[in-house]
Amino acid sequence: MATIPTLSYAQSEESVIQQLLNAPLPQKADLFQVADLCATFVCVLVETDDSKTRAALCERLLQTLNQLRALCDKDLPPYLIEQLIKGEKISSNVPDLWQETATLVDYAQALAQAVQGEMLPPGVAKELTGLLHDMVWLLADFVKEPYITAH
Repeated sequence: MATIPTLSYAQSEESVIQQLLNAPLPQKADLFQVADLCATFVCVLVETDDSKTRAALCERLLQTLNQLRALCDKDLPPYLIEQLIKGEKISSNVPDLWQETATLVDYAQALAQAVQGEMLPPGVAKELTGLLHDMVWLLADFVKEPYITAH
């Protein structure tokens, strides 16, 4: 009887990271999809200790944040507007001072560059990575918040 090979947790994690790093960034992705992809990168980043892998994840995150930043300046496609209208308007978790999506992306990019540079003391790098994680998740949620009212 043949045995089925299984991956250890570390092998599985490494495989997921490599798939994430090697997958091309989707050029036709919409604002919501790119925001979700940023959140995926930052979730893996916050759990990664290897410096080379962290640097590669930061690079991919920065590329994706650049793509998100470009989408912030474009008009939303009708299907996304429809989603934003359908949702129940809620109080935003984003402070009024940060209600500009591009500003949030700029902050996330600056944090990612700081983390990527590996010039920070380990404790500071860990805390800034956590802040980057929270900022990107806040951003991903913010871009999907219903804010348009139907006429």
